[in-house]
Amino acid sequence: MAVKNKFVITGGGTGGHIYPGIAIARAILDIDPETRIIFIGGKGQRESIIVPKSGFEFMPILVQSFPRNLSLRWLKVFVKVPMGFFTSISILSDFKPNAVIATGGYVCGPVALAAILLRIPVLIQEQNAFPGITNRILGRWVDEIHIPFIEASKYFPPDKIHITGNPIRPEITTAIDSREKLGLDMNKLTVTFLGGSQGAKSINSAVLGALDYLKSLSSEIQIIHQTGEFDFPRIKEAYSNSTINALVQPFFYSLEEIYASSDLVICRSGAMTLAEITARGLPAILVPYPYAAGDHQTFNARVLEDKGAAIMIKDNQLTGEFLAKTITDLIKDKQTLNDMSEKSLSLGKPYASKDIARAAFLIIKKGKIGLFAN
Repeated sequence: MAVKNKFVITGGGTGGHIYPGIAIARAILDIDPETRIIFIGGKGQRESIIVPKSGFEFMPILVQSFPRNLSLRWLKVFVKVPMGFFTSISILSDFKPNAVIATGGYVCGPVALAAILLRIPVLIQEQNAFPGITNRILGRWVDEIHIPFIEASKYFPPDKIHITGNPIRPEITTAIDSREKLGLDMNKLTVTFLGGSQGAKSINSAVLGALDYLKSLSSEIQIIHQTGEFDFPRIKEAYSNSTINALVQPFFYSLEEIYASSDLVICRSGAMTLAEITARGLPAILVPYPYAAGDHQTFNARVLEDKGAAIMIKDNQLTGEFLAKTITDLIKDKQTLNDMSEKSLSLGKPYASKDIARAAFLIIKKGKIGLFAN
């Protein structure tokens, strides 16, 4: 049977750009299993490992980020970016996709520009309230732009905007409370600290300072803490000397079980993390990573705080005492915690992957005539 539809998905550099593409790809195959999908990403970049392991075909191109100041790295830009662009032209000309879906990162630049030149429809999926520079530049030429929050719309042409949220794995919303399986008390509130796969040093350090202040809550709360590898020994030791029951690991591979077992989350404010916690309706204390590009994590956190779903603490204001007081105030005020949970759930978009996949098929039906249209 001949393949009817073909898509290229491009995005990379970080998991926040890679995993949305994979989620969209799976949603596309749920709609039409005969569809063929290839990913285009950076040669030797993280996506070159993650995408093939996820079962999708991967085509590498040379990529290079733009330096923020004058340096010899610009020489690499002048070499790699044009080569990546011409390789993209070659791949697209050979594969002849019906549309290209770009999920962010500097790899999207040469791929999307090549698609635009070849008159192939392009859909952008932007994850953050403050869009990345690549997507902001591409926005004026692409067909559709899918954003997580209305706050991102001011950076793009209004007639191209669709507020669909960020794609997440379906297991995030279907997982059930696993406290018993994890060795935790079903009757205690679970406070969860997530620092990402590498941990978050400032959050970890604040927890060390907060444990003494939180000991008065030891009969009411328990803790789940993802520390990252580096901080695991010192954090594990601190909990061993605490009266609070805690599950402490460098990394949790079944994060969906952790979300399903949590009542309050303290974490960074990366786009995908926020998509996951709002899909679960989890209230949060957000500590934006201060060195994120364009300070986009602060923009993300502010959206949830303004909507009443979270409390934001700046990284340079995070102390053990302040963190403990914020947690204690929420634990003691169940109504506020419940209100935050409801507002978090109202922001969640658990079907974003399906909505974006449907939009990709609709783009094809709109009748834009590309060089490779059937």
